[in-house]
Amino acid sequence: MPDTVNIGVIGAGWWATLSHIPALIANPHVDIVAINRPDADGLETVSKTFGLPHAYLDARDMLEKETLHGVVVASPHVLHAEHATLALERGLKVLIEKPMATTAADARALVALAEARGGEIIMPYGWNYKAMTDAAHRLIREGWVGEVRHVVAQMASALADLFGGEPMVETKDHLFRPPASTWADPKRSGGYGWGQLTHGLGAVFRLVDLAPARVFAKTGLSPAGVDFYDAAVVELANGATMVLSGSATVPKVRGFQLDIRVFGTEGMLLFDIERARVEAVRHDGRTHVETLEVDAGAYEQVEPITRLVDLCRGRDVVNPADGVIGARATAVLDAMYRSAKSGRMEEV
Repeated sequence: MPDTVNIGVIGAGWWATLSHIPALIANPHVDIVAINRPDADGLETVSKTFGLPHAYLDARDMLEKETLHGVVVASPHVLHAEHATLALERGLKVLIEKPMATTAADARALVALAEARGGEIIMPYGWNYKAMTDAAHRLIREGWVGEVRHVVAQMASALADLFGGEPMVETKDHLFRPPASTWADPKRSGGYGWGQLTHGLGAVFRLVDLAPARVFAKTGLSPAGVDFYDAAVVELANGATMVLSGSATVPKVRGFQLDIRVFGTEGMLLFDIERARVEAVRHDGRTHVETLEVDAGAYEQVEPITRLVDLCRGRDVVNPADGVIGARATAVLDAMYRSAKSGRMEEV
């Protein structure tokens, strides 16, 4: 396998230019970074800003002309499945920005395609790459909670502006700003669930290895008509239940919240990024409190790119946010939105 690899970026917009492209350029094992975006002015801006001459208006053109080992898909939500399919058909390793897809059927098709063509999917669920999540994952696998019977998962973000259709205040000095057409348009899978709660679900399914089965949900809408608030009851494959909550309206002076509590036949596990806590408590009296740094719950941006590059180099690395996890998160959200519209429990 090569020591240096070539990576293509489909959708060189706000987040790709803020996070993924700088991380790729800084990685010593990346040779060529090819970029794609569909508008000539924006493409020229990215090419000149980062010194990237391999620039394409058409994603398929980039994939056909460049010798790539991996691809980053960072296009608008509704295009993720289409663009990931183009890359996976070529057997490439593909990092797909969240959400992995905007229908459960598309997400499952991507997982099947990756398996059939020898590719691999990696999701940039930042908290899945943290040591505290590894610790919680290990404790559940070691049997501290026994069989999972109930999960409580709450995520909240200070993004009332973004999902309200207004410019995100923190991005005023960025090369690009996140467009309302992606984040706050109900016809293009905007809203808190697709845009943020997917991260919480990514962490849930890293800890709890159970497929979702059915979802009942209610949502509260933003001024733009997308979900500000999400409340759902999820039935998991073994009959366990999950209570799922999301909110976009944390005050800007506070950071992300992600609090997951897993209850089982032998005990419970507490996972909280805001207070940097991982703790297991069993019915037999045994407890485990993981030693964590104060900032252990900070969101990880670079490590997903590092793992993608290492996978492309043939290195044996853990993928803590694979296609199965991404597909399960997508399936919950797909059913959640359908349930909020229908007023019924919806099958996943």
